[in-house]
Amino acid sequence: MSEEDFQFSCHGEVMLTPSELEELFSLINQPAENFDPASPSSFGSQGSNRAVYSTHERKLRRKQSNRESARRSRWRKKRHLENLTNQLNRLKAENRELKNRLGLTTQHNMLLSFENEHLKFESANLVAKLLDAYRILGTMLSQ
Repeated sequence: MSEEDFQFSCHGEVMLTPSELEELFSLINQPAENFDPASPSSFGSQGSNRAVYSTHERKLRRKQSNRESARRSRWRKKRHLENLTNQLNRLKAENRELKNRLGLTTQHNMLLSFENEHLKFESANLVAKLLDAYRILGTMLSQ
């Protein structure tokens, strides 16, 4: 069994061969300015590190996707709050307008009620005068 064939395992799960570990350690110890994640050569031989590269890349993409999703979610939440605030302001203005209209309608109703009472009183007086006139007329005709 060669060193290449020997694989380290942890809890029964196959991890990396010693050569793959060496490549990873060399990448970790590499200065940051020499590291280019886009270039296949930065991870040594493509075949032996494809899983490491794609897992790392998937994590980075997932992080970026989560950040974008969170940003969009915050934007939607902000827009929703702005819409609710605008709706609240519109409803408050409408409520003020309706209260003003109700106040004016109540005043108008009171004025009409007073005028109606006055007209009822005047009508009762006119009916009384008319009855007096009929009585006088009846007395004059009967004589």
